[in-house]
Amino acid sequence: MSRSSVTRTARRFLFLAWLLAAATLAQAQTQGLPSWNDGAAKQAILRFVADVTTPGSAGFVPPAERIAVFDNDGTLWLEQPIYVQFAFALDRVKALAPAHPEWKTTPPFDAILRGDMKAFAASGEKGLAQVLAVTHAGMTTEAFSRTVADWLAKARHPRFKQPYEALVYQPMLELLAYLRENGFKTFIVSGGGVEFMRVFAEKVYGIPPEQVVGSTGQLAFKTGADGKPVLLKLAKIDLVDDHAGKPVGIQRFIGRRPILAFGNSDGDQQMLEWTAAGTGPRFMGLVHHTDAEREYAYDRKSGIGRLDKALDEAGTRGWTVIDMKRDWNKVFAADK
Repeated sequence: MSRSSVTRTARRFLFLAWLLAAATLAQAQTQGLPSWNDGAAKQAILRFVADVTTPGSAGFVPPAERIAVFDNDGTLWLEQPIYVQFAFALDRVKALAPAHPEWKTTPPFDAILRGDMKAFAASGEKGLAQVLAVTHAGMTTEAFSRTVADWLAKARHPRFKQPYEALVYQPMLELLAYLRENGFKTFIVSGGGVEFMRVFAEKVYGIPPEQVVGSTGQLAFKTGADGKPVLLKLAKIDLVDDHAGKPVGIQRFIGRRPILAFGNSDGDQQMLEWTAAGTGPRFMGLVHHTDAEREYAYDRKSGIGRLDKALDEAGTRGWTVIDMKRDWNKVFAADK
């Protein structure tokens, strides 16, 4: 084959690759992300996915390296007025209280039973550790999973009166599905307890238990009363998967640096920084809660999901900020 023939073949290949990328982008615009308004944020996502999945493009990334990580609370489902797992812990204290009459006069349980959240907050990390010890430890992993599943089936959000599993963000569900359709492997990387999130992650997000990275407590292998082995949850923490703990969790449990990361708060800042520090195409996204009518509006001064330093860094580094009010035409999966 002559040099001119090779050149013509290469040009045809590049042209076909360009056509494929354009077709993929056009299809996604009309089909892939229907709950996203057609703005700069959506276009940035579509361009990134087209770039990394088009063979022959300068930014092509092999499927094995297409790792996408997502925070959970405030990124995939709501986190106001308190984290869902915290609501579970408070309800568990109330459910267990009849067997512990001493709690009526024992801090911090007395504050919870009185509904005095200010007094409970004053107990600080010590009080929280006490609550987590009685609500998350001292039982087998199977028993804990059943307890969480039963609670999720009955619990309702105080404002929306919906099950928490219905209050996941429809645009993010579409994004997860779109990424998987394009060869990405999607992970949760969250400060929430890993055993808690694994109960619902596959059913709600399509993310299997082995792709959930979260805060982890120690486990002990024991023999149950029936002679069968069990794993017992202990009241000792192995990893707090938040802030700087998130890159640690990613390396420990995934072993690859992500090329896409989504969060919503300062607790996700280091995860986005770790993603951005890699070579090749990178996408860093922040969900900014700006819609008080359909959800909640909060950022720099919020005690839950504070978005302050990470928001500033997003502006400096060119990360994509998703304005919930502007960029989403639908918020919850339960919305009609």
